[in-house]
Amino acid sequence: MTGSPFLTLPGAVAAEGVDAGVPGHYGNPIIEQRHLERGDAIADLSNRGVVTVTGPDRLSWLHSMATQALDQLAPGQGAEALFLDASGRIEHATHVVDDGETTWLVVEGDEAASLAAALDRMRFMLRVEVADVSADVGVLGSMSTTALDAAVAAYAPSGVALDWVDPWAQPRPGGHQYADHTAHPASEWRWIERIVPRASLSDAAEAIRAGRVAVAGSMAVEALRVAAWRPRFATEVDERTIPHELDWLRSAVDLGKGCYKGQETVAKVLNLGRPPRRLVLLHLDGSDTVLPAPGDEVSGEKARPEPAPGEQPERKVVGHITTSAMHHELGPVALALLKRAVPAELPLVVHSHGIDIAAAQVEIVPADAGAAVDVPRLPRLGIRK
Repeated sequence: MTGSPFLTLPGAVAAEGVDAGVPGHYGNPIIEQRHLERGDAIADLSNRGVVTVTGPDRLSWLHSMATQALDQLAPGQGAEALFLDASGRIEHATHVVDDGETTWLVVEGDEAASLAAALDRMRFMLRVEVADVSADVGVLGSMSTTALDAAVAAYAPSGVALDWVDPWAQPRPGGHQYADHTAHPASEWRWIERIVPRASLSDAAEAIRAGRVAVAGSMAVEALRVAAWRPRFATEVDERTIPHELDWLRSAVDLGKGCYKGQETVAKVLNLGRPPRRLVLLHLDGSDTVLPAPGDEVSGEKARPEPAPGEQPERKVVGHITTSAMHHELGPVALALLKRAVPAELPLVVHSHGIDIAAAQVEIVPADAGAAVDVPRLPRLGIRK
């Protein structure tokens, strides 16, 4: 896979970490965020991977393995689906769009080969073919189709545009939201991902040079995503993550569909237990102009008698940072995974770069999630009618 033509644009600074391979910014991530929010800009997502599934059994086959109902997916309709292990832990997260002949799955770049291999092992005698087409197509992102159209025409090899519209903006039918409906910022997240031939990425870069559309880097995209409480596989998921911890039942799980690997854990945690960890938004003290790194520890003060004069309060690690960003309105913010029982009012500290950063949490998945919310009792999930 060749380097992105967006890296040759004026001011482009290459991203590091999970977004290596595309520009992190073009000189001013704050202005780039505003362009994205207004729907004036596009972002290079060509480091993402794309897997295709063809054949007449493709949708029913994917439906049988994924957390999302895909058997009735209409051409051009987007969906989000997870693939879990037998213990309900997330193995893959996919952005799905079908064009009537092919199902296209957008994933993190380093996940494409492993997803394609995993799916290929499950074909058995079904009429499906799996391919990793990441070398042939790329992905662009934006908050509007107008901006995408200004950069490059929609790709429609079977007559249906390959534009994936993120379902995060509203809870999907069949899903469940732990977060408070009245305070959810997802309505501001109007994200679209357009699959295009890799040759078209150069055309999009030329449209930016010509001034037909603005451009934003991955830092701007991540800042808006964090503000929308939107989980991402590359950052929020580790080897223990189950969907409930990230409020991912909201957009990627249909609680009424039939059996799939990991389904028993999904039902059990929803009905009987509470997620062992929970996603929160942290508002960070920005006085030191330091953003935490992924993996930095989040600590809280341990409950104890009044300390002696001059004695420092004792702290206990209660979680870790998954993503941090400088938002153009909220300032420094982060997503973090905390232990379930951490009180919402507990003062938190993030230790990063040798300093302590004070943090205040906004609950996304509440500490009492599962036991104190009104969810249907599902003793055993059956076949979708």
